Amino acid sequence: MDVQNQQQQINVELGEKEAEGIYSNLALISHSPAEFVIDFTRMLPGVPKAKVFARIIMTPQHAKSFLKALEDNVKKFEHQFEEIKLYGDNKQKAYGFQPPTPPAKG
Repeated sequence: MDVQNQQQQINVELGEKEAEGIYSNLALISHSPAEFVIDFTRMLPGVPKAKVFARIIMTPQHAKSFLKALEDNVKKFEHQFEEIKLYGDNKQKAYGFQPPTPPAKG
């Protein structure tokens, strides 16, 4: 049997604290030649600051693999449920928290 065709099983341990998850409605992404940094934050209405609740650092190769895996999962979700609407698409009215509009220049 071809070794590349064998799927590797990974035993993942999920701690009690991590199993609760962290809610984030804003991700800030930056990169260097060696790494991508994703800061998961939470914006709240009327609060001018956003606190970083988790920072994930990964190589560019892992970032691209993550992107492909996320795209695949979004497609599966939309196939099973419905298309995910984004604020501003087809002039849909948004619900929930909306980030403040920057003041007009001039």
